[in-house]
Amino acid sequence: MKHCFKGLLFLVFMIVLTACGGKVTTSNGYELVEKEKFIFAASGEFKPFSYMDKDGKMIGFDIEVGEAIAKELGLEPVQKKFKFGSIVEGVKSGRFDAAIASHTITEERLKEVNFSTPYYYSGAQIFVRPDDPFKTLDDLKDKEVAVSRGSTFANILSGVTDNIILLDSDVTALEALSKGKHDAVITDFITGKEAIGSGMKIEGRDMLEQSEQGIGVAKDNKVLIEKINEALETLRKNGTLKEISVKYFGEDITVQPGS
Repeated sequence: MKHCFKGLLFLVFMIVLTACGGKVTTSNGYELVEKEKFIFAASGEFKPFSYMDKDGKMIGFDIEVGEAIAKELGLEPVQKKFKFGSIVEGVKSGRFDAAIASHTITEERLKEVNFSTPYYYSGAQIFVRPDDPFKTLDDLKDKEVAVSRGSTFANILSGVTDNIILLDSDVTALEALSKGKHDAVITDFITGKEAIGSGMKIEGRDMLEQSEQGIGVAKDNKVLIEKINEALETLRKNGTLKEISVKYFGEDITVQPGS
């Protein structure tokens, strides 16, 4: 009976240990969720950065950047589709090695995870229907504005309107706007440009800010973020980042505007 009890305790211990998701330390000095694998998360709802193909696999700019980094690290790339608003927490808790999901680098997010050097540059823009008069942020005072949940775009509306609608993705917000819902959407100008190109009846108005997007890694995994930065530098120098960008956008968004 005593042996059975000890065996049960051992089983419970192993289940708890597995649930906690212990990491593997590599010979290169950084930690991974699984040996020889680079597990990165994206939303799969942010075309052309990450979206689903007909086989249910994520494709897009972020996905190819993740795969290129994995190759530089000598690891197998493993993509994980996850709700955008929960990806940073997933990295913190050890569910993913990295967030490659177009996260804007902000002071608030830097409290939660470390970020790589920027792998592309973008900016927030106002989008409305073609017949709507709104052009500037002041024009949106007290209006209903949709943004993606977990993004930084809601912060831009502080003091402008409290009527902010949080949706699961930027594309969902733009589709709703195109169909007559909400007064405006604030999102990444590249995403809006792609939506217009896909046939959505919307227009871009004022650009509101420029932003830097980085790859998020758990704060205690400092060696991994160093290795990712080294990989990004190699991909910049050998033209891979530019090549991926031109493939999806027809231009190079991986260099800082004006540089």
